[in-house]
Amino acid sequence: MAEIKRSAGLLLFRRTGSGVEVLLGHMGGPFWARKDAGAWTVPKGEYEGGEAAWDAARREFREELGLPAPDGEPLPLGEVVQSGGKHVTVWAVEADLDPAGFVPGTFTMEWPRGSGRTAEFPELDRVAWFGLDAAREVVVRAQAQFLDRLAAALS
Repeated sequence: MAEIKRSAGLLLFRRTGSGVEVLLGHMGGPFWARKDAGAWTVPKGEYEGGEAAWDAARREFREELGLPAPDGEPLPLGEVVQSGGKHVTVWAVEADLDPAGFVPGTFTMEWPRGSGRTAEFPELDRVAWFGLDAAREVVVRAQAQFLDRLAAALS
């Protein structure tokens, strides 16, 4: 039986005059370059069974954004299973972060496929704040549940 892949992440949120906004990252690499809908994600990453999900979420935030995970009271948003079978656990933290300071982590893959050449790509190629409705339009489908859970917790 295949081992379940697990990811953990932090969904930053802030309250503005026009409502709650969340910080999402656009997935990097050639597959996502020209996509918008479904190409944005909570900053997250995989972890192994020996690491606590909360610790992984904070570590992955730093790795993906190049910025320390903000301190704040974590609001557990639970787990979703994405279409590929990955289990994703997320916490929301209220914090304001300037996306201009973002320095993405990178990954290496063969590109173009079958060429034998490798290239390095950012894990996230940009980050931005979205109102909840706009975020639902662009986030990975399963992760929209985190937005609904956040909205319910804040109401």
